[in-house]
Amino acid sequence: MSNRTAPERRTRALRRALAVASLVCAAGALVPAVANAHVTVWPRSAARGAFERYVVRVPNERTTPTTRVEIHFPAEVRISSFLEVAGWQLQVLTDSAGKVTGAVWTGSLPPKRFIEFPFIGVNPKEGERVVFPATQTYEGGEVVQWTGPEGSKTPASVTTLTERPAAGAGGGASSMAFYFALAALGLALASLGIALRRA
Repeated sequence: MSNRTAPERRTRALRRALAVASLVCAAGALVPAVANAHVTVWPRSAARGAFERYVVRVPNERTTPTTRVEIHFPAEVRISSFLEVAGWQLQVLTDSAGKVTGAVWTGSLPPKRFIEFPFIGVNPKEGERVVFPATQTYEGGEVVQWTGPEGSKTPASVTTLTERPAAGAGGGASSMAFYFALAALGLALASLGIALRRA
């Protein structure tokens, strides 16, 4: 028979519940990192026919620096301007008619860092989505083609076109994190309730 008093049992139960909640929240924090561990273009949804501030987000998970990033823009999106990024040189790619078709940034992104390259584009008035294939080059010559289909190991970034005004860059990720946090909180409270009843 246990010699612990009722308050001691409740304290131990509370500590167990808090430990479960901490593990759940830690797992939740890892989900966005794993899901976004590749070159992506934000926002992930944007309004048809609207001017949009896009951002090319480039993480570096290798042990050598990223030295070059190249992106090709969908033919349906009209690119109007770029934001200068300190330490990086920009080369704008155009076709014979002068239309912007892509961009190349060269510089040095150390391991365990990420960088963002903003640009302004005008979205098409029709269609369901636009695809942004990209290439990431590392010091030493390794090249990763982010051009595959969704669900592959090296997917191209996709932005869904909607009728509503687009959320700000990263809005989709923020919504996902919010709902995951709510789920984690619910699980933690349920664990706490069970632990206290057992105490």
